[in-house]
Amino acid sequence: MTSVWPQLEPLLPRVQKPARYIGCEDGAKATFPDPELVSWCFTYPDTYEVGLPNQGLQILYEIVNERPDARADRSYAPWVDLEELMRQEKLPLFSVEHHTPAGEFDAIAFNLSAELTYTNLLNCIDLAGVPIHSRDRTERDPLIMVGGHCTYNPEPLADFVDVVVLGDGEEVVGEITEVMVRHLASTAERPAAKFADRRALLLDLARIESVYVPSLYEMTYDGPTVAAVKPLVEGLPTLIEKRTVADLADWPYPKEQLVPLTEVVHDRLNVEVFRGCTRGCRFCQAGMITRPVRERPADQVRTMVGEGLRRTGYDEVTLTSLSTADFSNVEEVVTDLMNDGDAAGCGPVSVSLPSLRVDAFGVGIAAQLQRAKRGGLTFAPEAGTWRMRQIINKLIREEDLYQAVDAAFSQGWKRVKLYFLIGLPSETDEDTAGIAELAKNCVAIGKKHNNRASVTVSVGGFVPKPFTPFQWFGQNTAEELQRKINLLRDATRRMRGVQLKWHDPRATLAEGIASRGDRRLGPVIEQVWRNGGVFQEWSEHFDIERWTTAMADNGLRVEDFVYRHRTEGEVLPWDHLWAGLHKDFLWQDWQDALAEVGLEDCRWTPCYDCGACTGYGIEHVVASATPPAGGSQGTGQDLTTGGAVPVTVLPSRPGPAPEDRNENRIGEHAEVSA
Repeated sequence: MTSVWPQLEPLLPRVQKPARYIGCEDGAKATFPDPELVSWCFTYPDTYEVGLPNQGLQILYEIVNERPDARADRSYAPWVDLEELMRQEKLPLFSVEHHTPAGEFDAIAFNLSAELTYTNLLNCIDLAGVPIHSRDRTERDPLIMVGGHCTYNPEPLADFVDVVVLGDGEEVVGEITEVMVRHLASTAERPAAKFADRRALLLDLARIESVYVPSLYEMTYDGPTVAAVKPLVEGLPTLIEKRTVADLADWPYPKEQLVPLTEVVHDRLNVEVFRGCTRGCRFCQAGMITRPVRERPADQVRTMVGEGLRRTGYDEVTLTSLSTADFSNVEEVVTDLMNDGDAAGCGPVSVSLPSLRVDAFGVGIAAQLQRAKRGGLTFAPEAGTWRMRQIINKLIREEDLYQAVDAAFSQGWKRVKLYFLIGLPSETDEDTAGIAELAKNCVAIGKKHNNRASVTVSVGGFVPKPFTPFQWFGQNTAEELQRKINLLRDATRRMRGVQLKWHDPRATLAEGIASRGDRRLGPVIEQVWRNGGVFQEWSEHFDIERWTTAMADNGLRVEDFVYRHRTEGEVLPWDHLWAGLHKDFLWQDWQDALAEVGLEDCRWTPCYDCGACTGYGIEHVVASATPPAGGSQGTGQDLTTGGAVPVTVLPSRPGPAPEDRNENRIGEHAEVSA
């Protein structure tokens, strides 16, 4: 393998943040290129400072580099200034470890966390010197693979990717590597030819559980809808199931988190404490597709944090999950981590808990966090009224929120951020106005403790995602979302201490186009890219006209893909994939939403038979014997053993019989009241 460093180095003084491209991080692997090893280039289709902290990419990078038959480097999308110079100098996309051209690797594997990075994916493929269409690739070209949350509807990218991986990657990346080893071209033929027979390789990969090869399947249509998706080769599965790692204790990764030389987002130690969520928020794709809940043992968390802090030199750690305050004995773990820092004489460790739910937050956690962390706390009520929170199944009462806010401000916090969605099913102007009312009341609570207390209200437009109960819902138009934002602007303009931030509704429209469509969107994404539409998640580069023009030029209507409601019998573009959830469960949950009926967390109630626990020897997962605040203790039946197990019954809710959120960087606007 060659290195482009001699050509790259003279260009770096001419670009912003040249440290993005030099590698040399603490924890980076320096496995020497070897043609007898399967080579992976794990790539994040966004800037280095956004992509480096991505835990999924770092985990797979470590796992592959521990194997005797493979090696891995990393790459990130170059910013527009360097890309321009690269194209002028005919410099290809490269890895940051060895500055090896990406096209020389056997596989370029992308982590897809946001739909608006799709055009960056095409740009990276093109910069690597690889044909952007999978049909044009030969044995000389690397495999283009994708994984991550966006791949639960990979059809818009079907023209461009060779392999899609659903679910957790820790196990399957090894199985894919073993198949690739068997199909490598002979040493004499490499590197001119990477594989002996590309089609045979794809066929073998398609037989691995959770691996989907789009070119081996055919999609047919019935007017604006999908008629069917069928394999083109006999014996391939008609339903591709996601991969689930059953025990996180077996995978204590990353063992050596990368420590960059330049500033990145989330620049701290990150330790995953559990995967999955049983809260059942109907808007939340992550909570649905990552079920069931699997907790990392508390002792392993303490070990990973302690070793990580000593190795990296960080003094702050984030315990990551979809709802970290739900982690068993979280308060005790936080206390132990902080006390360990005190005992070592290095001062208290700052612990961050993202995605805090107000009904799992109290004075104890607030006090522990405030010992070291300063700044603000973020809560996500998601909707402004109890009626809407029943619809989206975010069963948080106003008093829950106010108690949590009071707990935070009473312990010295000065700022609280509240995250809301607008454009939810059956939302009225009264529901929208409820957001402003909650903010006003939270500021009033804060000012009882500190006259400078403030509340930031962050509002995002809702995009219905695959494998959620809201996947049948027709998204609000950009014009309607803007009207609701204007209502909030008017309502909060004179509220002292309230800052309103919102995301561009036009970006919400583009996300809806990219996330809800089928293979007919491939030419649309390609046209947006060819017309200069890279970094579409960045406000300075986003332009909705590129998207709407491309839709029209390809004979597609935005209404058909984004704004219309789906029917129960309609074939959805992702129905040939399996996220572990029964479709009839999702449909019934959608009907419950329309009826304003909320469902309690299934850890504390009888099983709803969503399907997520099937295959794990259980039908119902009880995560803890300790009831949440306000709950009562009872017993239920373990359907595996038939024995009695503790079950908590929450108080009944009145009414008739959804934050490991990556906030969109597009077009965020802000107003601060006088």
